[in-house]
Parts: sequence; structure tokens; C-alpha cells
Amino acid sequence: QVQLVESGGGLVQAGGSLRLSCAASGSISSIKVMAWYRQAPGKQRELVAGISSGGSTNYADSVKGRFTISRDNAKNTVYLQMNSLKPEDTGVYICNAHTIVVVTAIYERFYWGQGTQVTVSS
Repeated sequence: QVQLVESGGGLVQAGGSLRLSCAASGSISSIKVMAWYRQAPGKQRELVAGISSGGSTNYADSVKGRFTISRDNAKNTVYLQMNSLKPEDTGVYICNAHTIVVVTAIYERFYWGQGTQVTVSS
């Protein structure tokens, strides 16, 4: 089991910055990939950025060059640094963990945090 707790959301003006944090607890060693998704009003949930246990990253085209995902293994925390924020970045940002556990069988699960609101005003 993995529990994810996000923090760092808030209200900022366009062009501003925010840093989101996602702290993981539980079966930390089983996490293969952690990612940030966002849910904008009237839109489907979309992948914003992801980072694997090996450190590889990927980003949505809309945030490349502005957002950076990183990890602190000692703190079991993943961060999303968001710069040059735009009104279209507004939404609920949700942390996701993809876990794989191998015992006598392979188990894959996805865990979700509660989300943190990011609002960017123009």
C-alpha cells in the first residue's frame, strides 16, 4: 500500500511560479514511476510529468521548458517546479504512483493522492 499526500498548490498570477510536493509513504520500494496529473475544469485528466525510479522523465508538450519534475529519494518525495505559469495551467494537480511487487506473482497497482488546487489568474 502507498499513500500520497500533495502540497504546495495555491493562487498565483500569470508568469508566477509554484512548487508542488508529493510525499509517499507505505511500500516505497515498490514504486516504479511517480507522476503528476492535472484535471482542469471541463477537461479530462491529463499527464503533466512523470519520473521513473531510474530517473528518466517525460513531460506533456504544453509544459515542456516550464515545468520540472524531480525526486528526493531520502525524503520519499517528488516535486513539480512550475515556472512561467499560464491561466491554462489551472486545475487540480494529482500525484500518482505506479507500483510493482513481485512475490509469487507480479502485482501492479496505481495509487492517487487527494490533489492540490493550482489557480493561475491573468
